[in-house]
Amino acid sequence: MKTVRLTTAQALVRFLAHQYSERDGQEQRLIPGVWGIFGHGNVAGIGQALLQAATTGEADLPYYLARNEQGMVHASVAYAKMRDRLAAFACTASTGPGSTNMITGAALATTNRLPVLLLPSDMFATRAADPVLQQLEDTRGGDVTVNDAFRAVSKYFDRVSRPEQLIPAALAAMRVLTDPVETGAVTLALPQDVQAEAYDWPVEFFRRRVWHVGRPVPEPAAVERAARLLRNAKRPLIVAGGGAVYSGAETALRAFAEATGIPVADTHAGKGAVAWDHPYAVGGIGSTGSYAANELAKDADVVLGIGTRYSDFTTASHTVFGNPDVAFVNLNVARLDAVKHSAQPLVADARLGIQALAGALDGWEVAESYRRRTRELIARTREIEDACFRVGNSPLPAQTEILGALNEVLDDRAVVINAAGSMPGDLQQLWRARDPKAYHVEYAYSCMGYEVAAGVGAKMADPSREVVVLVGDGSYLMMAQEIVTMVSEGLKVIIVLVQNHGFASIGSLSESLGSQRFGTKYRYRNGDSGQLDGDVLPVDLAANAASLGADVLHAASVEEFRSAMEKAKAATRTTVVHVETDLHGPNPPGHAWWDVPVSETSALDTTRTAYETYAAHKQTQRHYL
Repeated sequence: MKTVRLTTAQALVRFLAHQYSERDGQEQRLIPGVWGIFGHGNVAGIGQALLQAATTGEADLPYYLARNEQGMVHASVAYAKMRDRLAAFACTASTGPGSTNMITGAALATTNRLPVLLLPSDMFATRAADPVLQQLEDTRGGDVTVNDAFRAVSKYFDRVSRPEQLIPAALAAMRVLTDPVETGAVTLALPQDVQAEAYDWPVEFFRRRVWHVGRPVPEPAAVERAARLLRNAKRPLIVAGGGAVYSGAETALRAFAEATGIPVADTHAGKGAVAWDHPYAVGGIGSTGSYAANELAKDADVVLGIGTRYSDFTTASHTVFGNPDVAFVNLNVARLDAVKHSAQPLVADARLGIQALAGALDGWEVAESYRRRTRELIARTREIEDACFRVGNSPLPAQTEILGALNEVLDDRAVVINAAGSMPGDLQQLWRARDPKAYHVEYAYSCMGYEVAAGVGAKMADPSREVVVLVGDGSYLMMAQEIVTMVSEGLKVIIVLVQNHGFASIGSLSESLGSQRFGTKYRYRNGDSGQLDGDVLPVDLAANAASLGADVLHAASVEEFRSAMEKAKAATRTTVVHVETDLHGPNPPGHAWWDVPVSETSALDTTRTAYETYAAHKQTQRHYL
């Protein structure tokens, strides 16, 4: 057998450069590059291997320098999301804190079921120098390192303690990354001495490999069982999730809705699968959902979930589907999700499953009275949305007014990115997406700090699109460093920095739960009260953004914001549009509930009152059996 002598790190780089994914006859690089921050543990291992590859041309695997290890994982996840999970970056970090900084990113990837390959550096496999700098000494076992923390948030974890272990570990990693059901964070922990250790590798290990991502075909009997339920439905409702987008099922879903008359609600991940102004699009569903979607959900007798995992926001903590006899049909590539809520499962690719159901339901449609009710609810929803776009009764613009202006100035292909704070709730009701990639809201893990880093990955995934990062001051302060990466890589991203000097979402939630917005404002500590309720802090986030290399525009009103956005669109560099908004909203009206427990006993009147409201809502909560 022909072999070549390389270090473990050199072998890994060469292997990754020859991996491809394929679906529907279209191939692309599975691992398009490596994000990294070098330190002891990987600088002489993966770092040397990437340098050698770039210098000699022996492997085509570009390197990208991040500014924060968590941030580079977020950028990678955003890239994978834009590429429908068919491509995933690798991320390398140094031993100790550099590697553990990636754990939050790993949790986000796995929760969102998006692929990313993590290569944390590890302690010496030989233990010749124990304990080394940044090593955890665990009295329970000598083989425990801080990287074991990745096990809980990874879909696959392996520690490569000998060079030859890389062969099965790397192949297993590619298998999981390309599995639509099992995908998420994949972690290969690499001891620093093993990275630099040489081995005679079989040349076959480095051959070009194509990982075929198939479309599971629905079982005919399962299709018929699902169709039988739908045929007998009087008030059916579709809930479209991320699976509808990742499978490219948009055209099939629109045709199915038109043929049957079944209205389509969507989750955060599914928004855009059906354009917002489609006759059967009723908007987001659940805790921050639209009036139309939630009203239809109250009476729905059959719910067809397509590619959704039914998070608590989607079900309004098991309260939004109010019909006591409601039944579920779940079309999902993952059986875990297909059987939720005692559903009739249809385990299949979303696009093929919709097409199969369309064939089984040929000639069937809902009653005209139900179509009419859908149209009436959509009309009322539009009135509610339009009112949110023109509040106009405060010295500072409301956040909803800013979103209204953005809806007007951005084209259909622009990508809007958000993850945390009050904006996801506002966006689910108010964002008018026509393109399945236009709405990029990470709301499985809802990780503060995701937005700016995700802007990097989204722009790299599709440079032809305008990428607009929506970020509040709270999220910005947690992780804005990747602005530097945007600048260094020559990426043009628009960052809309909404400053309201506090946490609008949690502040509002705190108030509704009787906690009086405690600890949710950015203020000086008050010498009299001892609390953080003094004057507003003199924080200049616009100056901070400029110091990181971005161009900065200021807006003090909605009209100035529109003007600034036009300038940002015409710009060729990363541009931050800074606007102050009213911390107290108003936000769009709520049409559903979210289960956040309230203190059952309290000395505060506000908390006692909130508990009474909470207890009343709990009475409507149920398991779908």
